Amino acid sequence: MAAIPRLAAAATEARGLLYPFGEARPEDGGISEVADGVFWVRMPLPFSLDHINLWVLDGQDHWVIVDTGVQTPDIAGFWRALFAGPLAGKPVGRLIVTHYHPDHIGLAGWLSRKAQVPLETSRGEFLLARTLTLDVAPEPPAEALAFYRAHGWAEPWLERLRASGWGQFGRGVSRLPTGFRRLADGDQLLIGGRCWQVLVGAGHSPEHVCLWNREEGLLLAGDQVLPRITSNVSVYPTEPEANPLADWLASIEKLRQVPDRTLVLPAHNEPFTRLHARLDQLDRDHRLKLARLLDGLAEPRHAAECFGALFGRPIGEGEIQMATGEAVAHLRWLEAAGAAERIEADGRIRFRRAA
Repeated sequence: MAAIPRLAAAATEARGLLYPFGEARPEDGGISEVADGVFWVRMPLPFSLDHINLWVLDGQDHWVIVDTGVQTPDIAGFWRALFAGPLAGKPVGRLIVTHYHPDHIGLAGWLSRKAQVPLETSRGEFLLARTLTLDVAPEPPAEALAFYRAHGWAEPWLERLRASGWGQFGRGVSRLPTGFRRLADGDQLLIGGRCWQVLVGAGHSPEHVCLWNREEGLLLAGDQVLPRITSNVSVYPTEPEANPLADWLASIEKLRQVPDRTLVLPAHNEPFTRLHARLDQLDRDHRLKLARLLDGLAEPRHAAECFGALFGRPIGEGEIQMATGEAVAHLRWLEAAGAAERIEADGRIRFRRAA
């Protein structure tokens, strides 16, 4: 097994955060060491967000993989090259997934079968991933169409949704194992002589797993904390009355137990420190969005009429579904807080500022 190079670069600062490695990163499919026994793998994504950071931990006599990348032939090929090269000489002994999104769980089934190890994740993430891979149909269900119509979609948008079919989640996810090993909040995982505590967050996904090594100041954060972008927080037709933004804001507060100096290893962008500054930014960003949204609710509005107030920029055709989910999430938070009220008529839902 060849030595894996340590990532080295001059630190940079931006928007109150410190990036110890600057903009240095592994090449696509490459691997670099960022701390003793902690390795950064970078994989491409076929989306507008063009990369994901995956992590490999040294378990002494085996490797522990954290997240897998989306299911594509290219990414499977990168994994094969890693197993034949830098990771040769030791088997994969554990496979951990932070949450159910395809860029994180996409190749988990394939890797689980290849390595003959169970998939480890939280119960909510596994069950939702299994459900979505099985939920495939030629057309969207009536409930989904009704959800988007209720929140202001025009007929051309609904027609495009009908034409796209239903169940695209499974296209980016290999066949998942029948069973899994559950990770729960507070669990302690012993990996290579280190203790990693499971911290479960919510809002971006139901039970997002983060791994925190308190002693050495390391946090594998997945999508729960990203340095340069804000994780999507949305309401979906699968749970139309959810309040995920309340879960997200509560998770921000929960993560303040992790010391500010911790090296955060996120799923996108670069590793960083000054965690609490980033938590402040994320909290402030959503509070400002809520304030702008409430200002625009003097007259009743559909979620689809709130994009300008929420995002401050035009929303492209490919972003409408995600933007609607985010808008509904913020409107639901305002409603639950008593700041806005819902008006339902003719299968449509509008929100206005509460009296």
